[in-house]
Amino acid sequence: MLSSLLIANRGEIAIRIARSAADLGIETATVFAQDDSQSLHTRHADRALDLGAVGVAAYLDGERLIALAQEAGCEAIHPGYGFLSEVAGFAEACARGGLVFVGPTPETLRRFGDKAQARALAEDCGVPVLPGLSHAVTLDEALAFFESLGANGAVMLKAVAGGGGRGMRPVVAVADLAEAFARASSEASQAFGSGDLYVEELLPSARHVEVQIVGDGTGSVCHLWDRECSLQRQRQKLIAVAPAFGISEAMREAMLAA
Repeated sequence: MLSSLLIANRGEIAIRIARSAADLGIETATVFAQDDSQSLHTRHADRALDLGAVGVAAYLDGERLIALAQEAGCEAIHPGYGFLSEVAGFAEACARGGLVFVGPTPETLRRFGDKAQARALAEDCGVPVLPGLSHAVTLDEALAFFESLGANGAVMLKAVAGGGGRGMRPVVAVADLAEAFARASSEASQAFGSGDLYVEELLPSARHVEVQIVGDGTGSVCHLWDRECSLQRQRQKLIAVAPAFGISEAMREAMLAA
């Protein structure tokens, strides 16, 4: 069991991690950007450490986070979600620094943290995906794909390193693609440190139904059933309902099997 943990995140997720760690008797240190110094998460851990910078960029500074963890005598770093949680290079840097990365292996992150690679893996496994390009695209490539969909086509731009609805833009008119591409790339760069995008055909009436999975690091993996997450604002989930409603048992079984 770990005895000390640095939480490389902020807000509610940092508070939840701190509470869970406290229940296990693990000492915690949270971090904060200077403009977050009064945020609630700084008061839910044993210590709060100043990242020495402002804004999202502070939480994306892996070297600084590792240095703070080492200085504080922490054994591990928990990245929460977003920020550096899906960056394989950060997980590897933690290991080099003698720290446990609380999360998947670098190999898993490299495959799934890159959403285009994850999409390609789904295709290889025979899991249905929307028509799209399973790699980071240029504006010209996105335009060519858009035009290939015909007169009534529409696309969704998505951040390769994305999550939480950031770096996503629906585009229903070719004339709007360039501006949407620039905005999505900029947002992705600010949120994830990478402005790379991929593109899929837009399915405007889609529902967002998730299947959660968990593995214990020994090769044992199971699903945690499904949940309905379609109630969203700006493509960020507001409410999740489990189990998902209004789908057939055959569809549910196929999703869980996939």
